[in-house]
Amino acid sequence: MIDTTAVIHPTAVIEEGAVIGARVRIGPYCCIGGDVEIGEGTVLKSHVVVSGHTRIGRDNIIYPFATIGEDNQDLKYAGEPTLVEVGDRNRIRESVTIHRGTVQGGGTTKVGNDNLLMVNAHVAHDCTIGDQCILANNATLGGHVIVDDHVIIGGMCAVHQFCVIGAHVMVGGCSGVAQDVPPFVIAQGNHASPIGVNTTGLQRRGFSKEAIQAIRIAYKLLYRSGKTLEEVKPEIAEIATAHAEVKPFYDFLARSTRGLIR
Repeated sequence: MIDTTAVIHPTAVIEEGAVIGARVRIGPYCCIGGDVEIGEGTVLKSHVVVSGHTRIGRDNIIYPFATIGEDNQDLKYAGEPTLVEVGDRNRIRESVTIHRGTVQGGGTTKVGNDNLLMVNAHVAHDCTIGDQCILANNATLGGHVIVDDHVIIGGMCAVHQFCVIGAHVMVGGCSGVAQDVPPFVIAQGNHASPIGVNTTGLQRRGFSKEAIQAIRIAYKLLYRSGKTLEEVKPEIAEIATAHAEVKPFYDFLARSTRGLIR
């Protein structure tokens, strides 16, 4: 079904069954599969491929040669009808690839709202990206990676499969992330290690001086005190009781499955 207000270039190929919403603009030489839904106001500039069972929300801008919903690269994948879900107001730049999920990994690759995926970024099968994140040029997420809200991943970074990256994290360019990164942390290097709290990012997002100071204290307990993780957990929990902003940092300690970066 194609809404009558959609504008579609005559060279675009749209398979029967695709759902194209109001005011969608599909440029030259785009290819849209029959199980695709594209929400109102989304723009596909040109040469964009959207395939598989893929749902794209409203007011996204997708640039030339991006590929969304194609078969993933997991050798176990046998063509099952797995999904890609993309939210609203994302900017997906040239040559970005977002692959569909696997049955073993839950079946869905998800991208939230208001994200910027720069040129040649790759989102592998079963990844979940939150809201207001930036993946810079050539950033690569392995399978099953979770990226929470307000994360910035620098150019040429690689994130190992199954890693979790907490909210408000900044990963410096050319880093290799092999373990989980707690919220609020700046990570850099190969393999990435913590180098401090993302103070500037927190200030820009409205965190108070008191909240940032509490987060810095929790960070120092974890990374500078010389104590074990089990020893610092009660102390960080106490800080989180007094400062709610620290609670995601404390909760992350239980979420981590690959161990924390050191």
